[in-house]
Amino acid sequence: MSSAISLDGPRSEPANGEAPEKLVILLHGLGADGNDLIALAPLFSQILPEAAFVAPNAPEACDMAPSGYQWFSLQEREPQALHKGAEAARTSLDAFIDQELERHGLEEKDLVVVAFSQGTMIALYTCLRRPNACAGIVGFSGLLIDNGRLDEEIRSRPPIMLIHGEEDPVVPFECMDAAEKTLSACGVPVQTHARPELEHGIDQDGLVMAAGFLQAVFDKELEQG
Repeated sequence: MSSAISLDGPRSEPANGEAPEKLVILLHGLGADGNDLIALAPLFSQILPEAAFVAPNAPEACDMAPSGYQWFSLQEREPQALHKGAEAARTSLDAFIDQELERHGLEEKDLVVVAFSQGTMIALYTCLRRPNACAGIVGFSGLLIDNGRLDEEIRSRPPIMLIHGEEDPVVPFECMDAAEKTLSACGVPVQTHARPELEHGIDQDGLVMAAGFLQAVFDKELEQG
């Protein structure tokens, strides 16, 4: 793997004013930055007042927009190019996840990842290859980068919720079903939700679903603990 690039971005401390007991990492899409998703922190804080939030800027300047960042280039979208880009980017995201867990004295079971578009791509690619499963992943409007070797490379199987607009002109809606089939075949617990009439974005109903999922995965952890 390539050398890690240090990541950072906007943060939001726990709503209860205490030391974090949970961590939510928010991963933005192509051409955006951490400010794009840190705005979700107040919503999720209502159900996770004990959680800290961080939305790192991706490691590269976007090569398809005058500002913003990218996890890797999408100039070429063939599977091999996507795999190569994601493999390079996951080094930095892996290091960032490790750093943030250590910063707060937390473990993977205390972490959820919420991602949009290209952020979903890198979240799925990275987290499934980490040795320990996080508590859960919510992916909006993304796709699973499938190099045909996920069943060999997968190391953890966190529960996943995928949400996708049926009218998405950027990342085809069909990518959600393709991801579900591949993930399920690899033993990953996955649920999917189609959003009628939604294009490439996140709507209120999707956010409500995501919030419910985050609450459920942490409640399950408490039951097991």
